[in-house]
Amino acid sequence: MTRYLDPKNDFIFKKIFGHHPDLLKSFLNAVLPLPEGCVIESLTYLVSEHVPILDGAKSSIVDVRCKDNHGHYFIVEMQMEWIKDFIKRMLYNTATTYVQQLKKGEPYQKLSPVYGLALLNDRFEEGEEWFHHYKMSHVGNQKDEKKTLNDIQLVLIELPKLKPTTITEKKLAILWLRFLKEINEKTKEIDPHLLEVKEIKQALELLEVASYNEAELLEYDKRWDLVSSEKTLLIGRFAEGKAEGRAEGRVEGYIEIAMKLHQMGFSMNQITSATGLVEEQLKEFLT
Repeated sequence: MTRYLDPKNDFIFKKIFGHHPDLLKSFLNAVLPLPEGCVIESLTYLVSEHVPILDGAKSSIVDVRCKDNHGHYFIVEMQMEWIKDFIKRMLYNTATTYVQQLKKGEPYQKLSPVYGLALLNDRFEEGEEWFHHYKMSHVGNQKDEKKTLNDIQLVLIELPKLKPTTITEKKLAILWLRFLKEINEKTKEIDPHLLEVKEIKQALELLEVASYNEAELLEYDKRWDLVSSEKTLLIGRFAEGKAEGRAEGRVEGYIEIAMKLHQMGFSMNQITSATGLVEEQLKEFLT
């Protein structure tokens, strides 16, 4: 029986989409909201930029950068855990790529659109919407395309929310996203609809465990260990933040009580005894 690896692993994601332009071309054409009539025919890979690392998420992000035959730039990222600053990182990435197109003295007309695509193996907001498309629109008239700036666009996809209307949903975008969401080490059978797409079938072959040597499989496991460690760190920081928030909330509540007691004429000793706060904490509020 064929065994598979998980394409969300950064080592594997890069192997599939960072080394096979035909697969990336098929994926981007299917998933991105490209202008009508604009089809990516060829891609050229670009060197990844050195951008600020998100605290606690050094190994959970991998990006692939490329440029198509129309001059459009694309940044594709796989993010295992949602971090609130991730959207800022995406904006930084796309804006930097946009600016760096020009050399000093070159005209602005040479600037081409930049698309940032983030594939999230996590939820970042409530609701069932899983496809999020951002671009700059006129605040007073967002529906008028003439008042929309399209040169920098972000697309965020929440894979856990993906629910095809039927198990046989055959839209290419859905099939590619199902490939990313559903295939992993536990996969025993492949939906025939995935195999009908030549590029997805090739990507599945790249996931077969038998095609990797021992060193590569060790690297694969190492990447999961790093992601697991970072997830544990993020959970710990979140718990600490909640605890600190509760503590700060209690202090604020006691200060409010102390202020009311002070207005009623109670002494400092009586107030500290009633609230458990020390005099130094109260002085700036009661003077």
